[in-house]
Amino acid sequence: MYAIAIDGPAGAGKSTIARRIASQLGWLYVDTGALYRAVGLSGLRRGVDTASREAILPLLPQIKVELCYRDGEQRVLLDGEDVSEAIRENPASMAASNVSAMQEVRDYLFDLQQQIAREHNVVMDGRDIGTVVLPQAQVKIFLTAAPEERARRRQRQLAEKGIQVDFNQLLEEVKQRDWQDSHRDAAPLRQAEDAILCDTTHLDLDQSVDQILQIVKERLS
Repeated sequence: MYAIAIDGPAGAGKSTIARRIASQLGWLYVDTGALYRAVGLSGLRRGVDTASREAILPLLPQIKVELCYRDGEQRVLLDGEDVSEAIRENPASMAASNVSAMQEVRDYLFDLQQQIAREHNVVMDGRDIGTVVLPQAQVKIFLTAAPEERARRRQRQLAEKGIQVDFNQLLEEVKQRDWQDSHRDAAPLRQAEDAILCDTTHLDLDQSVDQILQIVKERLS
């Protein structure tokens, strides 16, 4: 089986680009960040502090996270409920950053990610795919963009949903998430030594996809 690992900071466009890449290749797309968001959402719904290891770890045996595919689209189930939209809200995003810093949570989800990669050709995106989850991936991409550009993209996404959020607030959240992800003890965000850096600050979606597809073709040829 072949694997493409796409890592990078929040808001770099990993999920959108990885989904497009997988579609064009006819491979399976795996959004690993959605798994951590589901665990974080579970903590939020139970009213616990998602930054507290003592509060989160006892919940893990009670949490059931699954990925399923409907009409070719990945859906995330939390305890049997489709939470694919709920996990994209800002509170779930910050909760995901909190729980993903816990090694026990990473271990809990690691086996699921590995199993999927053993059974399918995959495009998998996250924070530590090329460094920890799929170090054997044939293609590794580190996707990034300037914090200001990532905040603008997030603001546009929310505006399309009728949600107005202050740009400076979003920029601060992006920078805070970057710091948390790169300074956590468990699998911090970093570029794998054999990953190719792709900066999409000045690229649109089509240009970004074309650039990565070219890299994939070169690496797999």
